Amino acid sequence: MAILVCGSMAFDTIMNFEGSFAQQIMPDQLHILNLSFLVNTLRRDYGGCAGNIAYGLQLLGGQPLPMATIGQDGNDYLQRLRELGIDCRYLMQLPETYTAQAMIMTDLDNNQITAFHPGAMAQAHKNEIGQLPEQVKLAILSPDGREATLSHAQQLSALGLPWVFDPGQGLPMFSGAELRQLASQASWVTVNDYEGQLLVERTGLSFKDISHQVQGLIVTLGAQGCDIWVQGEKTRIPALEVQHPLDPTGCGDAWRAALLYGLERGWSLTQCARLGNEVAARKIATRGPQNYQLDGLDIDSFATGA
Repeated sequence: MAILVCGSMAFDTIMNFEGSFAQQIMPDQLHILNLSFLVNTLRRDYGGCAGNIAYGLQLLGGQPLPMATIGQDGNDYLQRLRELGIDCRYLMQLPETYTAQAMIMTDLDNNQITAFHPGAMAQAHKNEIGQLPEQVKLAILSPDGREATLSHAQQLSALGLPWVFDPGQGLPMFSGAELRQLASQASWVTVNDYEGQLLVERTGLSFKDISHQVQGLIVTLGAQGCDIWVQGEKTRIPALEVQHPLDPTGCGDAWRAALLYGLERGWSLTQCARLGNEVAARKIATRGPQNYQLDGLDIDSFATGA
């Protein structure tokens, strides 16, 4: 089976600040905020949620079908995906714009400040979901252009395809009514703890309320693991301890790749979460969102248990 992965494709410029953001910000001077951070390392990586999730799924042995828009500078990205064996039939290249760009700065506490230029992603709604091959049984709507998310949700629902709603950092683009509608259309919802609180605030619905509307709500908690909500009941799945975390960029996408892999195979959310924690732990120990490997990982072992 194959999984349609809707979302962004981007180039990530990643910088590391050898200090703490919190120590540089004076709370009583926020009205005249003017900060400059000296970064000691800088690199450019392939990124974007659709690209990152597709990378993780391919590593796990899944069949991702990324659906995104890229710009005139996206040929190298296309070539990379094809070399990885990823099917690029649903990637649309727009010649008069640039691929989305993310500038990400991480401090020693693994806090991040991100500046994002959407580029071609702002026109992702032009890439419509039509009739899909029979082997596509599942989809995810990860962060994308606002119009694309709304239209793709309608198109997936019209096809009767189960899908995961993963609003990510794009969540503030939507009103409470729109978020309630998107959550009601989805089969599963996944957010991190910050996004989860914003989702509750915008919709007026509690995690318990949302979990009664979908097959499952997953709230990832970083180093604390994740909470799984099913029909109003919460289960905490602890994270794995990582001795030398290097870079959190793309950890959430790596986790979601494992979620999709398990869902496609009929696993419980607990089984999916345990695999997700393992994949995310390997990702955070590697710099860049698409440079980790899963050598030696016994994936079948996660299919056992509750």
